[in-house]
Amino acid sequence: MEELKVLELYSGIGGMHYALKESGLSFQVVAAIDINPTANQIYKHNFPSTCLWNKTIEGISLDDFNKLSFDMILMSPPCQPFTRIGLQGDIADPRTKSFLYILDLLPRLHRLPRFILLENVKGFESSIARERLVTTLKESGYAYHEIMISPTSVGIPNSRLRYYLIAKISAENFNSEISSKIADAFPHSTENDPPAPAHPISLEQSTISSPPDQDTFLPENDMQGDDVLYKLETARDAQRKTNQNKDLSVRQIQDFIEPQMEVNVENYLLPPKTLLRYALLLDIVLPTCRRSVCFTKGYGRYVEGTGSVLQSSTEVELESVFRGLDQLSEEEKLQRLSKLKLRHFTPREVANLMGFPQNFSFPEHISIRQQYKVLGNSLNVVVVARLLQLMVS
Repeated sequence: MEELKVLELYSGIGGMHYALKESGLSFQVVAAIDINPTANQIYKHNFPSTCLWNKTIEGISLDDFNKLSFDMILMSPPCQPFTRIGLQGDIADPRTKSFLYILDLLPRLHRLPRFILLENVKGFESSIARERLVTTLKESGYAYHEIMISPTSVGIPNSRLRYYLIAKISAENFNSEISSKIADAFPHSTENDPPAPAHPISLEQSTISSPPDQDTFLPENDMQGDDVLYKLETARDAQRKTNQNKDLSVRQIQDFIEPQMEVNVENYLLPPKTLLRYALLLDIVLPTCRRSVCFTKGYGRYVEGTGSVLQSSTEVELESVFRGLDQLSEEEKLQRLSKLKLRHFTPREVANLMGFPQNFSFPEHISIRQQYKVLGNSLNVVVVARLLQLMVS
């Protein structure tokens, strides 16, 4: 296939660019556009020869876009207006301004791009912004397909349920052709339990009723009528996690963590205050687990709902540590909890779970906190790569 000229909007740290590489397509990114200075430094570090515009999208004229003459648009607009734990301001949120500008500009381009791929959070599928998107696509002559996918469907042990839309200009039977290939691109796992739905769900089947998901780990919400076993977990919670860990179509966490000699574990251990205050809320995984919850931009800074932590001491049983913990003094609690050697995943390990290749790296001056933040705002490279293959094929 001829080389595709790609416009990368909201380019972030380059997740879409890496997905293009992973897909095997012949391409040239004609411009990557973002206003986040940290993300742009990381993007430039990894793709020094790519034209990177540090501009607001709505500040770029129609003429400037026409001069780029691109075949494909890739974009992951700001998710905060649509996330379920936010204010859900939708198009009233100022952060949607640039996306609405794109929708206004698209039909007026002198040459419409052949392909469009958009990624966003669960919640976007029921938004007014989504309605305006599909209306614009239909009026501009695009066929499109919408789908909800979590990385577990490609064998990655991490929950990151996201909305995706792929569109192709003047394409007959595009939706039916894509539907027939979805199962091959995203093989079904044996379990479809939250927080890591394994099955890609087509929005053609159901726009609103996508699979249950718990990207934010709030175990208290799942305690309806069930007796708590330990660690605020019910029998239902425990069974769900057991089922996920038995799913052999998903790889183990240990395939994604750094070798012990390359990680200074002491730098990533949870501090005593965190252990004492938040131990019951932590989502704890072992290297042999086949599950982890979604990593957000607050990982490493906040505890609840930001991502799983790793139990480094694998010979200690989790249940034995938490049984009767509330009856102990603080000193005794800390002694018990410390046996687990709980630590944060390193930024490199988070990047691995998000499908970034080994040659992805951060500039030396980017702090650990900044690394977590930009990764939490990024996307799963492997999922997007497979969608690109489907869309172009």
